[in-house]
Amino acid sequence: MADCILIVEDERSMREIVRDYFVSKGAVCDVARCGGEALDLLRDHDYDAIVLDVMMPGLDGFGVCAAVRRRSGVPIIFLTALYGEENALRGYELGADDYVTKPFSLAVLYAKTTALIRRARGGPEAGETLACGAIRLDLSRRSCTIGHQEVQLSPREYDLLACLLRNKGRVLSRAQLLDKVWGIDFEGDERAVDVQVKNLRASLGGAGGQIKTVIKAGYKLTEEG
Repeated sequence: MADCILIVEDERSMREIVRDYFVSKGAVCDVARCGGEALDLLRDHDYDAIVLDVMMPGLDGFGVCAAVRRRSGVPIIFLTALYGEENALRGYELGADDYVTKPFSLAVLYAKTTALIRRARGGPEAGETLACGAIRLDLSRRSCTIGHQEVQLSPREYDLLACLLRNKGRVLSRAQLLDKVWGIDFEGDERAVDVQVKNLRASLGGAGGQIKTVIKAGYKLTEEG
């Protein structure tokens, strides 16, 4: 089944370059020229991933990301000319899964996008379940339940929680979490871990208290909040 990807970019040449490259790799792509057009498409279609420019007239990429995250965990990769750590962290706070700055490699952008799609669909661990306290992950469905209530997580939140569950009770440093969850090609720094832990705790509600901060060491998952 071909990956279905929404590309949101106000610059025509960039939009067409990314679309043509992805299509050449076998993807099915829709394009949007602005944030409003992207939200219109998202109301009528389901996508496997969104490649989202930040700087657009009207509703910018940050606004689109926030709107999408209120109802969907679809993988989102920001594509932007905005440099600086604060811009990247703002994107992660809003629920973006990755961040690519211009100029960029089309091959790298495509690889990041398809990697997020694979994670969102589940992988070779299908059928396994992970549990700790009130939290339970069904890896065959990439679903998370708290008690009997299913909660929606972004792909990055899900992967972070799965990592903590596999190492429950063990302190993992920010560097270890970056390596295990984000991978060696991640362009940001350790503050991205803090942002995603904050997001994950919020998504888990009361069970978020099971994720403990260990001062000057990192994070660990415990049975009780």
